Amino acid sequence: MLKELVAKSRSYRRFDEAVKISRQTLVGLVDLARLSPSGANMQPLKFYVSADAEKNESIFPTLGWAGYLKEWAGPEAGERPTGYILVLKDKGIAHVAGIDHGIAAQSIMLGAVEKGLGGCFIGNIDRPRLFQVTGLSPDDYEILLVLALGKPIEQVVVDDINENSDVKYWRDASGVHHVPKRTLQDLVVG
Repeated sequence: MLKELVAKSRSYRRFDEAVKISRQTLVGLVDLARLSPSGANMQPLKFYVSADAEKNESIFPTLGWAGYLKEWAGPEAGERPTGYILVLKDKGIAHVAGIDHGIAAQSIMLGAVEKGLGGCFIGNIDRPRLFQVTGLSPDDYEILLVLALGKPIEQVVVDDINENSDVKYWRDASGVHHVPKRTLQDLVVG
């Protein structure tokens, strides 16, 4: 069951905007992050959630969507996320977050997939603009990641590659999103 959730947890970038995500659902996903491991149990992460269409519209342009797809500016209206979770480091708790935000984000994404949702980890962020949009203070928080969530409408497939092949994801003529992954044989050494 876990392997299926992991396999379904792809980077989805197009969503059915008619399928709304509630704030309660987002807070429930944050609870999965709360229960996840934390380095030295410092728990330096905080989370800003948005299920509000107007707020989501202001968050959307602060994000870069697909670095390898140079010709694509991101999802069009009607295909945008209906929920966002900003993963923040509380500067008053810790100077560094270590790998906590990666662990938390994966827990959130697996929970989203379990609910029939999907999303994308976004690190290409116009942080100054996002601080303005959210009203958060850069004196108090560091924006580590944005998780864009919704009901996926795109097909994402994993293609095996060998260790010398290109790792860049791409879309075919039908709009299917291909994600090259190294084979298990290429990953296990010794």
